[in-house]
Amino acid sequence: MAVTGIGSGLPPTMQALGTMRSQLEDLQRQLASGLKSDTYSGLGLDRGLTVGLRSQLSAITGFQQTNTLVGVRLDLMQTALTQFDSVAQQAKSTIAQSQFALNGGTTTTDQANAVNVLDQLLGTLNTAVDGRFLFSGSDVTQPAVDTADHILNGDGAKAGLKQLIDERKQADLGDGLGRLSVGGAGSAVSLTEDAAPPFGFKLASATTSIAGATVSGPTGSPASLTVDLGATNPSEGDTVKFSFKLPDGTTADMTLTATTASPPGPGQFTIGATPSDTANNLKTALTAGLQTLAGTQLAAASAVAAGNDFFNTDADHPPQRVGGSPPFSAATSLVDGTPDNTVQWYMGDDATTDPRSAVTAQIDQSVTVSYGARANEEALRKAVQSVAVFAATSFSGSTATNQAEYSALQQRLGATLGGNPNQQKISDIGAQLATAQTALQNTKDRQDQTSTTLANLLQNVQGAPTEQVAMQLLTLQTSLQATMQTTAMLLKTSIVNYL
Repeated sequence: MAVTGIGSGLPPTMQALGTMRSQLEDLQRQLASGLKSDTYSGLGLDRGLTVGLRSQLSAITGFQQTNTLVGVRLDLMQTALTQFDSVAQQAKSTIAQSQFALNGGTTTTDQANAVNVLDQLLGTLNTAVDGRFLFSGSDVTQPAVDTADHILNGDGAKAGLKQLIDERKQADLGDGLGRLSVGGAGSAVSLTEDAAPPFGFKLASATTSIAGATVSGPTGSPASLTVDLGATNPSEGDTVKFSFKLPDGTTADMTLTATTASPPGPGQFTIGATPSDTANNLKTALTAGLQTLAGTQLAAASAVAAGNDFFNTDADHPPQRVGGSPPFSAATSLVDGTPDNTVQWYMGDDATTDPRSAVTAQIDQSVTVSYGARANEEALRKAVQSVAVFAATSFSGSTATNQAEYSALQQRLGATLGGNPNQQKISDIGAQLATAQTALQNTKDRQDQTSTTLANLLQNVQGAPTEQVAMQLLTLQTSLQATMQTTAMLLKTSIVNYL
């Protein structure tokens, strides 16, 4: 009978010890890393699920980074709009309450201060973050607007707003009668437009309370209207009213009243011995009235129109300049200003598409927000335009109509800054951006929830529970220690000791 030696059972035992040692090292790694395996293959059938979960988490992380950047930009844009609106409202109040008192030059103190206000508005529109200008539309690397100095005074050979206002005023006033001529024969008095579209007064209508008088026109090209006093003189207090269209889209009226006084007062004409004499007196009063109206209402309207020609621009509408050569009192047309001869106040993307669509960001797999803005949007442009026109208009100080012109300018600019129900407001822009902010926040909340859920699922798949691993480790250590002790005892046992 063969006797098997004790040592013949040791190799399997040593193999078991090696296996247990490997298991011990793996459990120690799991306890330290918190992961079941440091390779995908070690996860077995769960490896595909793990790859998918990690890919989804990585995509969400990328979107969250985009959301953070877009959120910062939107916050800055809202802050800039709030500041812009506050400055614009203060400017409106200042312009409305301003008193005409020249500060030793050709402008008032409030006009001089308006240059600083314009600086503030332009600086706000040039708000930038990380090298991106927020009010330049899609052209985010380009400042949105030029400097106040260039806009008002020009830049080298490029004309600024002051020059355009001066040229337009020359073209609108002409020889001082607003490009109208007074004529007529006998008992008739006529007004005829100069062949100067779009400059000067445009005839709208005329009415009279004089019995037997007739009014015809305006008709023809150039337009003309006639007031014929008829065969009898007017009575004292009878009136003739003329209405005119102005270059900025407003209207102005002039009413002349018949009087027996000689000389007549402002806004009056003396009743003569015959209707023909009275008509001559009416012509004289009409000429004087036109000179006053041209130096006040027309001059103010001209400045506003020049501001609109300079500021209301886009890719399809370049700035407009008075055509021809100086002096411009006989000019008959507007021409396109070019980047070589006229300052372009807005320097960003000037497309005619929706400003919000100029900048977009994908904040989730199927969610995109639009948050572009352009400094030449109506609400922003009109605020800048009004303050700039107020700062750029000059007064000689030697003309009796300067005070009335200043008041007319104040009324127009105040109305522009106030806006009307059909115009875009700064709050409208803010509300549209707020919509993007809401979408951003909703998406962020959903992504945070999704990210937490996916991370928990990933942890369940690839994570090693600390308590379970610790218990397995302790059990394995105990088994390993017992096995090693038993193995050591067996290695020391001889056949003699065994027997």
